[in-house]
Amino acid sequence: MLGLLQDGPATGGQLVAAAEERFGTFFSVTRSQVYRELPALAKEGLVRLGKQGPRSSQQYLITAAGKKAFKAWLTSDAGPDHLRSPLILRLVHAGLLTPKQRAALIDTARAAYQEELDEARAAVKAATDPLSKATAEYHQTCVRGALKLVDVVSGL
Repeated sequence: MLGLLQDGPATGGQLVAAAEERFGTFFSVTRSQVYRELPALAKEGLVRLGKQGPRSSQQYLITAAGKKAFKAWLTSDAGPDHLRSPLILRLVHAGLLTPKQRAALIDTARAAYQEELDEARAAVKAATDPLSKATAEYHQTCVRGALKLVDVVSGL
């Protein structure tokens, strides 16, 4: 949120849209996460309330403390990446299923990842700057890896 608010004041809905645009599907942000996090950030003094908009929408602005906290996070050690995919977790345990259940799981996984790969390819083509393109290509590579895992599991 703090990174997205660097661009200026935004409502929760605008932050969700901005996250989808900037992060694509490689890093998902849900509406519930945004609306849960904004009051917590306000309580910590990292954001403050801005103008009240139509239909009771509330703008948030990043504070000086928020800018400082974001800069500290941005320059800190990132640590290891963690992939959290319920579908991959199920695939890893697919050996515990009956052959029919495993086949259904694999078919569902393959279809889901193929759709995601199609979207990732479109994102690469639609990218307008080098950073967006590199991010979209990274996502595309990750999805290809997931499809490879599906192929391995289907051969077991």
